[in-house]
Amino acid sequence: MESHGRDDVKGPVLHIVVVGFHHKKGCQVEFSYPPLMPDEGHDSNLLPEEWKYLPFLALPDGAHNYQEDTVYFHLPPLSGDMKCVYGVSCYRQIEAKALKVRQADVTRETVQKSVCVLSRVPLYGLLQAKLQLITHAYFEEKDFSQISILKELYDHMNGSLRGSTLEGSQVYLGLSPRDLILHFRHKVLILFKLILLEKKVLFYVSPVNRLVGALMTVLSLFPGMIEHGLVDSSHYRPKSSVSEDLSLVESVSGAEEFRLCVRHRYCQHRPGAGGAGGERPASLSSGDSGEGDNHLLKPPSRTSPESSESDWETLDPSVLEEGGAKEATETGTELLDAFDSKPGTPITVQPQAVSGQGGVTQGLVSGLEEDHYGLPLAIFTKGYLCLPYMALQQHHLLSDVTIRGFVQRHLSDAIVEVEEARIQIQDPELRKVLSLTTADLRFADYLVKHVTENRDDVFLDGTGWEGGDEWIRAQFTLYLHSLLSSTLQQDNERLLADYGVPFITAWKITHNYRVWYSNKHPAMTAITPGHPFQGQYSVADVKLRLSHSVQNSERGKKIGNAMITTSRSMVQTGKAVGKKPRKSSIMPCWCGFHSISIQPMLT
Repeated sequence: MESHGRDDVKGPVLHIVVVGFHHKKGCQVEFSYPPLMPDEGHDSNLLPEEWKYLPFLALPDGAHNYQEDTVYFHLPPLSGDMKCVYGVSCYRQIEAKALKVRQADVTRETVQKSVCVLSRVPLYGLLQAKLQLITHAYFEEKDFSQISILKELYDHMNGSLRGSTLEGSQVYLGLSPRDLILHFRHKVLILFKLILLEKKVLFYVSPVNRLVGALMTVLSLFPGMIEHGLVDSSHYRPKSSVSEDLSLVESVSGAEEFRLCVRHRYCQHRPGAGGAGGERPASLSSGDSGEGDNHLLKPPSRTSPESSESDWETLDPSVLEEGGAKEATETGTELLDAFDSKPGTPITVQPQAVSGQGGVTQGLVSGLEEDHYGLPLAIFTKGYLCLPYMALQQHHLLSDVTIRGFVQRHLSDAIVEVEEARIQIQDPELRKVLSLTTADLRFADYLVKHVTENRDDVFLDGTGWEGGDEWIRAQFTLYLHSLLSSTLQQDNERLLADYGVPFITAWKITHNYRVWYSNKHPAMTAITPGHPFQGQYSVADVKLRLSHSVQNSERGKKIGNAMITTSRSMVQTGKAVGKKPRKSSIMPCWCGFHSISIQPMLT
């Protein structure tokens, strides 16, 4: 237990850590059980190099402004560990004069500390619920030298969580899509699409618990993402100029053996190439395949800092073009035909789990545990970071050429102001890509109506299936399944148009789509292609579009506010002269892509 590289038999919880704020040294680790470093004591301040930012993550910036707070954060794996480490921290502060035992280094009026859990499993809400109780009890002791309660917490968590499966409601404890939709309304779908496009997204709000709650709730809308999709989300690999050893990942099912072989070669700079440095080709093979398939995977054409996927292995876009031409069979249906590709296309069949449709198997390309639909999508892999909270000391990482993208701060494509439920996107092209179609607006409106339907009844609110958290996740699962199924169809332009042609075009060149498309997923045959809310336009769609335009555009908001102000002035003027405004109707009219509401005139 003294080593930070313990076996899985030790339990899902790796460490219990206490981080405090020292008036001279700043944030530092004051206690860890078991010790973070081998051959060190529980009170050692030393940290593994990979976890040097731990104190700043556990004790967030501006924490002194709040009596308590909660932080979720991700740490990179240590040597020999292949998965992300999930951190949950509970912060509190107490007046120094209230302490029974005041240590010599306590020189300020308040004492600020965080108790955090470092875990192998992403049970954020469950860990938080247990940790909050212990943190409260730890502070109530008013003597921080009493560490026995922290050791008991370690033993209790490993005992109670041992053998826990990442399924069911315990994974989503504390993550409420219902509250997210009540706050962001139709904009939740824009956030969903932003993540699909692997854009650089900043979530901004204070205190931190609201920040991490909003971000992780958005991710919980992606099937399997919280359970299995974040294992590579904190992996940071600095750009290297030396060749790496051959790595081999094997996945065995029954009598079939599947291998993903990643081979790295260091190549000299070629005359006329876009940049200097090593190219890292990779090949995907099933069983014993020849070297002739190496052309199917190649490095990006640009290796400059401007390249979003520089120094990472990427799928050759030509694979998608080859996969687009399908072979028809006499007895197969149209959807089954979509799975028959031309020889040479690197498409493989996932091994089938014995447990049935709900089982997961190791993804051949993504390396993630996937269901039979190929989900979760490989979004947070190959340098796309998910940082629920990020300290200021980490910001330099985001300008590294090996980081394809992230969901957090700095150098952002989109800024999400959680407090005001506002999404700021400066790039007009990205705004066009993320523009919701009529079918999308129907889908979002359907969610909002079901969530708000019983809000006035305190007894019914949130108790039913429809409009509840699990129901909302089921709707997004259906949306994503239908989207994926639509991409497999021949002559699918009309089907995909309901999702937005610019969006589909941008999504098809992302890493997660190309990884998903490179495999066969037989379970997709049961999914009906097409948008869940496809259909003919109606007057209701016009009203929905008008409402969305006013609420979602700056010009529309200004016009709407101006009209409201004018209306109020006219009403006040009418009252002053003894006239009542006429009851009536708001007549919409078009002005470019925005709507104007003509308020009732005075009689």
